[in-house]
Amino acid sequence: MKKFEEKTIETTPIYDGRIIKLQIDDVTLPNGQTAKREIIKHPGAVAVIAVTDEGKLVLVEQYRKALERSIIEIPAGKLEPGEEPVVTAHRELEEETGYGARSLRFLQAFATSPGFADEVIYLFVAKGLYKIDQKADLDEDEFVELLEVSLEEAQQMIVDQRIYDAKTAFAVVWLAANLQNNL
Repeated sequence: MKKFEEKTIETTPIYDGRIIKLQIDDVTLPNGQTAKREIIKHPGAVAVIAVTDEGKLVLVEQYRKALERSIIEIPAGKLEPGEEPVVTAHRELEEETGYGARSLRFLQAFATSPGFADEVIYLFVAKGLYKIDQKADLDEDEFVELLEVSLEEAQQMIVDQRIYDAKTAFAVVWLAANLQNNL
């Protein structure tokens, strides 16, 4: 048994959508009591820290309905069934920014909201960026604006809460710590 493990007694599906599934799990707690857990199942996603040869961080601004506002983020997108994260990273970088990368290095994976969701983001660092002549189209319901900013500008965007999501804030902090190491 894993430390503090909660054993699932029963799972009740609530919603099966295009991106997420919602379920309620009845669980046995480590002390023998029972509880309910509302869980969002997500296929996972990738995010890309992309820096141009001029040292600019490539970002996109888009509207996030859940927040009722636009925020600035690193390029990211969800995994398709059976797709390797590195393939998704190349695709999302191209679709959202019009850039390709000569190399993508896996940095790490992390849970986004482990209290209620199983989403894991695979974070990559893109090197050797180049503009793509015929970039892939965005998803039909996706609208983004490309930005290329200095590290200092990105740090100020965090202060101003224009960068408001954890993956992008983490990317900016990581970049600040590793920029002198040639990524």
